[in-house]
Amino acid sequence: MSTFEFDDQQATQPPSSEGATTPDIDDDPGAAAGGEPGRSADVDQHLALQARADLLEAENRRLRTEYARLRQSRNRTRALGLLAIAILAVAGAAVFPGVRDVLFVLAAIGAIGGVLTYYLSPGAFVAADVGERIYAALAGNLADLAGSLGLDDRRLYVPGHEESACRLFVPHHPDVDLPEDAVDGPIVTDEETRGLVLEPTGHALFETFERGLTSDLATRPGPLANQLTDALVEQFELATSAEASVEPAQVTVAISESAVGDVDRFDHPIASFLATGLAIGLEQPVDLEVTRGDGRADWLVTCRWAESDRADETATAAESNVTDGDEPQRAGVSGEKATIEESDRSVSTDSPADGQQPASDVETDVDEPTTTENEKNRGDATATDG
Repeated sequence: MSTFEFDDQQATQPPSSEGATTPDIDDDPGAAAGGEPGRSADVDQHLALQARADLLEAENRRLRTEYARLRQSRNRTRALGLLAIAILAVAGAAVFPGVRDVLFVLAAIGAIGGVLTYYLSPGAFVAADVGERIYAALAGNLADLAGSLGLDDRRLYVPGHEESACRLFVPHHPDVDLPEDAVDGPIVTDEETRGLVLEPTGHALFETFERGLTSDLATRPGPLANQLTDALVEQFELATSAEASVEPAQVTVAISESAVGDVDRFDHPIASFLATGLAIGLEQPVDLEVTRGDGRADWLVTCRWAESDRADETATAAESNVTDGDEPQRAGVSGEKATIEESDRSVSTDSPADGQQPASDVETDVDEPTTTENEKNRGDATATDG
C-alpha cells in the first residue's frame, strides 16, 4: 500500500522545472509589456532599415551636388582657357604685326567662345532611358485604366475651341460621337459621347515647338508634316529619322530609332506630338494609328482625318476666284490677238513689201502700154507705109 500511495503522490506532483525552457520576461520587453513576442525586434529592424535609407538618400544628394559642381568647374576652366587664348592672341598681334589680322581673328573667336561656354553651359541632363521609364509607368497605368473601362482601341485627338488646345479622346465604342467640347472629363458618361478625355502627352511639346517657330504654323498637310518631323529630329531629338508621306486626308510618318522606346504604346510622345500638331494645324479631329515598320523604318505613325465641308468650300472658292480672274485676262488676250491680226492684215494690204510695186500699178502696166511704147509703135507704122 505504501508503494501505491507513493506512486499516486508522484503522479499528482507538478513536473520538475529542471531542463525545461521557459520564456524570460526580462529578455523580451514586448512580452513584459503584454505585447506579442518578437515584435520589438521587427520594429528595431525597420528603424535600422529606415535609417540606412535616409543615409543613402543623403549620400545620393551629396554626390549629385558634387557632380554638378565638378561639371560647372570644368566649364569654367574651359571658358578661362579660351579667354587666355584670346589674350595671348592680342599680345601676339602687338609683337608680330605681319600676322596681326589672323591673330585678331583668333582672339575674337577665343573671347566669344569663352563667354558662351561660361554663361550658356547646360545646367542639368536627363538621360533618355530615365524619361522612357517614367513614360512607361504612365502609359501602363493609362492603358490599364482604358482596358478596365472597356474602351475602344481608337485614339482621337480633338482640337478645342481655344487656340492651340487639343484633347485625347478614347471612345467607348467605334461609332461614338465626338464631344462638342473636349475639355470636359476625364470620364464622359453621356451615352452618345461616352469615353475618356485626357490631355495629350505631346501637347506641352507642341506648345514649346510653336513658341520656337520662326514663321507661322502651316495649315496644309504637307508643310505642316514637314515642320513637325523636323522638330522631332532637330529640336526635341526624340528620333534619329522621321520622314513624312502625305496622301489625301492622311499623313504617314516613318520613325527610326525612337529615344522613348516602342511608339505603339498609349499616347507615346512621338505619336502624340504628331497627332496633336496635325489636329491643331488642320483644325480637324485626327485618328491615330501606330504599326511596326516594314524594314525601312522602325515604326509607322499614321494620322487620318475627314475632309471637312469648310475645306471643300475654301477649295471651291479658290477655284472660282482663279476662274473669275482668268476669264477677263483671257478675254483681254483674245481682244489683243484680234487687234494684232487686223493690224497685220492692214499692213499687208496697204504696205507692199520692199522692191515690189503696188498691185494696182502692176495691173496698169500690163493692161495699158506706156507713152514711149506708143510712140515707138507709131514710128514703126509710118516706116511701113512709106
